Amino acid sequence: MKSALIVRHVPYEGVAGFRLPIEEAGYVVDRIDVADPAFQSVDLIAPDLLVMMGGPMGVYETEAHPWIPCEVAKLAQRVAARRPTLGVCLGAQMVAAAAGARVYPGPVKEVGFAPVEITEAGHRSPLARIDGVPVLHWHGDTFDLPEGATVLARTANYTQAFSIGPNILAIQCHPEMGEDERFEAWLAGGEAYAAEAGTTPERLRADYTTLGPPAVSAGRALARRWLAGLA
Repeated sequence: MKSALIVRHVPYEGVAGFRLPIEEAGYVVDRIDVADPAFQSVDLIAPDLLVMMGGPMGVYETEAHPWIPCEVAKLAQRVAARRPTLGVCLGAQMVAAAAGARVYPGPVKEVGFAPVEITEAGHRSPLARIDGVPVLHWHGDTFDLPEGATVLARTANYTQAFSIGPNILAIQCHPEMGEDERFEAWLAGGEAYAAEAGTTPERLRADYTTLGPPAVSAGRALARRWLAGLA
């Protein structure tokens, strides 16, 4: 059986809608939290598939989160080996850092459902599956494009997805979110963050109800195509 390891940076940001296509592709899914003492010794190269999920911290906040340099160093070895790796939001920023790029606070916060602009390369990639579909955004950090990476999607403010070959995919937005009840935990602690982006928990909750299911359906199609194309 193929193995998939999900790395969670906070308990309420799990693999969500991506679990189904990962299991459909024949992977046995395991999970580890960065707060687990065992994370310091976990092998991030060994799993057949590694999925790095989101979190409210920044890659540069190493004093507050001393596990970050360890994670980036381990992830750098995996990226260098081109082992199948999917990074979402903070996970995407971790992939960028592991590939040698700078991660830093962006000019604005993007929070809420909105479509992304798919690039020409993106239309030939799994990101084509979310073309025109409003997906969840919840980010304020950004990154320089790693050497050798291809931009697949963007918004006016940020790169939203890039790939490094067929096996490394980084997605800044959240096409896995749309039916996960843990979204309430995002809202509970995110009122001030949402306000900076010009929205409210009430608006986000309403959009999650109506736009969430089609978003996660498109996100699953994205994941299925990416998994099917792994080298």
